[in-house]
Amino acid sequence: MITIERVITVDRPVEAVFGYLADFETTTEWDPGTVRTVRVEGDGGPGTKYRNTSSFAGRETELEYVVQQLEPGRIFQLRGENKTVTALDTMTFRAAGGGTEVTYRAEFEFKGMTRLAQPLLKGQLKKLGDEAEQGMHDALQKL
Repeated sequence: MITIERVITVDRPVEAVFGYLADFETTTEWDPGTVRTVRVEGDGGPGTKYRNTSSFAGRETELEYVVQQLEPGRIFQLRGENKTVTALDTMTFRAAGGGTEVTYRAEFEFKGMTRLAQPLLKGQLKKLGDEAEQGMHDALQKL
């Protein structure tokens, strides 16, 4: 398993930051790897399904994400899956000096033959995490 974790602090209120990030369709605005994200079912709460298309390692891949946990102002968690990877994305939120601290943790578990490439993918996922951190910070500062 590969885990990427980033902490982003912005001078925006928790309610605004949570509301923005808990709408997973906003990934196109802050995650440079995302090509598109579409809600396909649900109201945004647990059980809601999103179809996410991302560009990774030179090709597009699609994952179906399902909201696992949503506690307004505290935690937003989704599980994504396709035939080669399972991803668990967890965002936790806390007030920090008049602003918000977001901890974004993404866990990737590769399946089948893709598992053999895991050591090669680690560097690419770290780079993607770095870019997403900057993109999330920039997008949240505009709220």
